[in-house]
Amino acid sequence: MLDLDQLRTFVAIAECGSFTRAAQTVNKTQSAVSMQMRRLEERIGRPIFARDGRMSRLTENGERLLHYARRLVQLNDETIAAFDETEVAGLVRLGTPDDYADRFLPEILARFSRSNPKAEVSVVCAPTPNLFELVANDELDVAIVTHVWKKGRKEAQVIRREPLLWVASARHAVENEEVLPLALGRANCDWRKAALAALNDVGRENRLLYSSWNSTAVGAAVLAGLAVSVLPESALRPGMRVLCEAEGFPKLPDCDIGILRSWRQNTRVTEALVEHILSSLDNLSVPLAAE
Repeated sequence: MLDLDQLRTFVAIAECGSFTRAAQTVNKTQSAVSMQMRRLEERIGRPIFARDGRMSRLTENGERLLHYARRLVQLNDETIAAFDETEVAGLVRLGTPDDYADRFLPEILARFSRSNPKAEVSVVCAPTPNLFELVANDELDVAIVTHVWKKGRKEAQVIRREPLLWVASARHAVENEEVLPLALGRANCDWRKAALAALNDVGRENRLLYSSWNSTAVGAAVLAGLAVSVLPESALRPGMRVLCEAEGFPKLPDCDIGILRSWRQNTRVTEALVEHILSSLDNLSVPLAAE
């Protein structure tokens, strides 16, 4: 049998990046943490850590174990919460990009508040890369993110998949300009990278006219007829028009929306909010853009 306490410590090391910081997180001495990891390696029968200068990094076997360890720790916490009959109360910290906040939060928060009137939700709006850092640093309990897997970064659970679409104003024809003006996210935005790569593949000349993490600012540039952008289907607004392949706009990859949880604060109030997020996004209808 695997020891859940050892697995929880192992996840802490992976999240914190060091034995020292993990020891503080799980309230153990550094020597106790080291002993737990030696016993875990003995139980697995393979090394899960390798020295990288003064730091320790996960081996390939460690990366494999991490995937299962997170699931086991989470299932343990969910099981305990399922038999806790006390009323859901307390603070839960939720993060989301601002475009998801506009579309998803009204229904999620309304349903959650009705079911859990004694619970408090603190909301932080930030770009997905920032949300990954906030969860890793234990500054958020749960986050709705654009799901992108990157080595060394915690993987989110995909809960919704939508097409990523080219959009322009329904009242203007900016998409017909010889040099296509664009309104996109900042340089490390995955939607921006996908859009620029797609245009490059078809040889469509373009220029970045507006760049912002704020979806309202990007949407304003589109609705004003100043630029073309890319948005997931659920983020379409009245007054926007979807541009298709027949008009010279190449197909874009799907947008995966994920949920990211902090293993440190897996409380009943957090689990209750996660359930409402899953239910709300599963039943979410798609808004009608302009024809």
